[in-house]
Amino acid sequence: MQTGFDNQKYIDTQAARIRERITQFGGKLYLEFGGKLFDDYHASRVLPGFEPDSKARMLRQLADDAEVVFALNANDIEQGKRRSDIGISYGDDVLRLMDVFRGMGLAIGGVVITRFSGQPKAEAYQARLEQMGVSVYRHYPIAGYPTNVNLIVSGDGFGKNEYVKTTKPLVVVTAPGPGSGKLAVCLSQLYNEHERGIDAGYAKFETFPVWNLPLKHPVNVAYEAATADLDDSNIIDPYHLDAYGKVTVNYNRDVETFPVLKAIMEKIMGKSPYLSPTDMGVNMVGNCICDDDVCQEAARNEIVRRYFWEAERLERTGQGEAELARIALLMKEVGVDENYNPAHAAALVKEEVTGLPAGAMVLPDGSVITGKTSRLLGAASSLLLNALKRVAGVPDEVFVVSDEALVPIGRLKTEHLHSRNHRLHSDETLIALSISSATNPLAEQVIAATSALRGCTAYFSVIISRTDEAVYKKLGINVCCEPKFERGTYYHG
Repeated sequence: MQTGFDNQKYIDTQAARIRERITQFGGKLYLEFGGKLFDDYHASRVLPGFEPDSKARMLRQLADDAEVVFALNANDIEQGKRRSDIGISYGDDVLRLMDVFRGMGLAIGGVVITRFSGQPKAEAYQARLEQMGVSVYRHYPIAGYPTNVNLIVSGDGFGKNEYVKTTKPLVVVTAPGPGSGKLAVCLSQLYNEHERGIDAGYAKFETFPVWNLPLKHPVNVAYEAATADLDDSNIIDPYHLDAYGKVTVNYNRDVETFPVLKAIMEKIMGKSPYLSPTDMGVNMVGNCICDDDVCQEAARNEIVRRYFWEAERLERTGQGEAELARIALLMKEVGVDENYNPAHAAALVKEEVTGLPAGAMVLPDGSVITGKTSRLLGAASSLLLNALKRVAGVPDEVFVVSDEALVPIGRLKTEHLHSRNHRLHSDETLIALSISSATNPLAEQVIAATSALRGCTAYFSVIISRTDEAVYKKLGINVCCEPKFERGTYYHG
């Protein structure tokens, strides 16, 4: 895959930028950390070369001076809100993230349960954390937040919140998802630090939109596609343009709330250190793009993928029509359509020729490989096996998995596990390939090539099974499906 982003430069310059901001505020900084820390696959797709854990690796450079505080909305705990990408609750994700941070050598400052008003499950969650030895703090709803500045910045506002005891110069405030209250936690801590005579500041770290790329740069447009469900948009920061005469890009919500945020900081600190929302950010991503053409191309492909993902969601749930229409408009803005990736048309042609579901994938060398539904393999399994053989240099006519290895698995599925589908899913095909590798060196060669498919995109003529999709995801292969099911049933597992 082509590289368009200098990852090591990013890690070094981003850490240096945060250190500068700590110094600006006299040695104490609350850094609101937006987006995903450890699994930022969106960034890695639109900025080829960006590693999904780059931000975490950057923080590791600051480990001696940093601690992490988690914000978690009590209402999200009560409702059992889950992360859609990895399927676990917000509460469990905080535990997962704490383990990862501790493994990096970062201190855990505690968990703040925001908007607490006696929710029973939030109380139970707090008790659970405290039994583990984790410090938990409660922050409460404030009437008129965020516009009632006089009440917010008072003993009856932020002053009622429990003060989070921190000891490090850098306090990273993060959360398992949006709406958790990271900003309110940072501002509450600023108020309580200043009440105690401690100088402290606030900054925001968001990867997207990239402030120093053009508004309609495909990377920024791809972010709008990724957040189509939020009904927000990227806009020019008018405050930055007015203050400095420079055009920068920001998110409309940040621009809309800036006057209130500025007023709160003025009330707390006497004077706001920032003249614009862009001023608050410390993001260095735009400075580390080393091949803009590569990133633009990657972003265009991401917008198309988002279109197919939203179309599949609409087919599965009946929800997302407005979001799909919005992404369709964004595709037009960057000059692409559903057939931008040649694998899409190739999958549909393969299905037309064979009369059965099919798939196609663009390989790292730019060639397109297809896979069809066969007697023993589903389309996803067939495509995966064909792609692995191609990148491993094994001729297509050479069999690396014998029928003797495949047939018993299919029989086990139908005769003993009572599955209606005897064809092998992708995980079962990989198991058969692994068994074959014990006696066939070519099978071992094919298995060793799995990493070569990371970052590729596969298109299918039907919505594939969750099992196949999960295997592709683990291999780092992006999956897009034509928004239709193979069978005309009411329920699709």
